[in-house]
Amino acid sequence: MRSKRFKFLTLAGILTVLVAVLHLGCIIFGAEWYRFLGAGEQMAQLAEKGHPYPTIVTSIIVSIFLLWSAYAFSGAGLIIKLPLARLGLCLISLALLARAFGFYFIMQAFPSNSLTFWLVSSGLCLALGITYILGIKQSWQYLSGKA
Repeated sequence: MRSKRFKFLTLAGILTVLVAVLHLGCIIFGAEWYRFLGAGEQMAQLAEKGHPYPTIVTSIIVSIFLLWSAYAFSGAGLIIKLPLARLGLCLISLALLARAFGFYFIMQAFPSNSLTFWLVSSGLCLALGITYILGIKQSWQYLSGKA
């Protein structure tokens, strides 16, 4: 019964791990993956030159996504309950939705990213944000310590 109750947070955690793995692929496979995933030509060229900047930035992004997935799995009851799980999950949802709807305001800061990148990544952020919200709704009592 518990797996049905928390299936959206489980799905959110799995999807977030997949996003982290895709980003990790950029570090492992280099410039072509940066290009394919739309990170921009500047990041790809820096990766080709062996500059540490793309690896550092991408490592931070991977770490954030792995932390977010841990919070999703925690909220689903699959791992120990992490500190401030309810607040953390709400903030994760908010961050994803802000990224989904706010891309227009940040795309000028990354001019080498294509419009396709912005539309696809924003759509994925929207879908993931909604998945987190549905999971929070399903697990609200558990997250509140009332279940």
